[in-house]
Amino acid sequence: ADSRYGRKLDPPLPMSPDCGKPQQLNRIVGGQDSVDAQWPWVVSIQKNGTHHCAGSLLTNRWVVTAAHCFKGYVWPPSLFSVLLGAWQLENPGPRSQDVGIAWVLPHPGYSWKDGTRADIALVRLEHSIQFSERILPICLPDSSVHFPPNTDCWIAGWGSIHEGVPLPRPQILQKLKVPIIHSDICSRLYWRGVGQETITEDMLCAGYLEGERDACLGDSGGPLVCELEGLWYQIGIVSWGVGCGQPNRPGVYTNVSLHFDWIRMLVSRNDMPRPDPSPVLLFLTLPWAPRLLGPA
Repeated sequence: ADSRYGRKLDPPLPMSPDCGKPQQLNRIVGGQDSVDAQWPWVVSIQKNGTHHCAGSLLTNRWVVTAAHCFKGYVWPPSLFSVLLGAWQLENPGPRSQDVGIAWVLPHPGYSWKDGTRADIALVRLEHSIQFSERILPICLPDSSVHFPPNTDCWIAGWGSIHEGVPLPRPQILQKLKVPIIHSDICSRLYWRGVGQETITEDMLCAGYLEGERDACLGDSGGPLVCELEGLWYQIGIVSWGVGCGQPNRPGVYTNVSLHFDWIRMLVSRNDMPRPDPSPVLLFLTLPWAPRLLGPA
């Protein structure tokens, strides 16, 4: 049992027994660059060969990301691919793998109109990939596991380093430690009036109220991960925010644990039939006002 939470963790997603255990975990606390193979589950979702969004590897065939990463796009998925095992996007190296996307499954509760609730999608790779020290899956906690406010967690991605300032060459994977913010505090920060709930139960906030440090454009879909008992668990997906690193506007993440059963149901179906692309990839433009942490 874990003394901080008073309960024994349930096993992680059963399809990935080696999840959440990077083989290299040297931290550079004062810097921004990650260490090669430090976050082996982080992937780059590419559109026409260019970084578009981030995602995280669940199994040797499935990636999870934000549904809004695919807004405005229609079938076929051949526009997109997934780059795994990269540290520098400019030079992924021979041990990286670039795999096509078979299909994308947005959560059925995702609304193309407001674009924030259930902002999660599963991506099916065209073929199974080989795990290595640079390519490993992340663990998922079930809905009974909660990391309390002020827990220090981490995000990683290749997004902009400031608003309007893309990640410079050679585009090294960036990391940032962010504390979880109490949902009541976040709800007050984003409150827009009676009957206009902005922060819903399937969202969580993390970051710094003073600003300056945050996810930004191009980081969308990437994982918010926390360490517990030697394993790393993904608790959030980079979803939306107002600006990048603005005071009192922390990053908002999709709460992965609330969608655990949906993920497990789909990922557990080893011989899943190919869905009709029409309802699955009905990617419409989102008119919602706040800036989604969109593609680079």
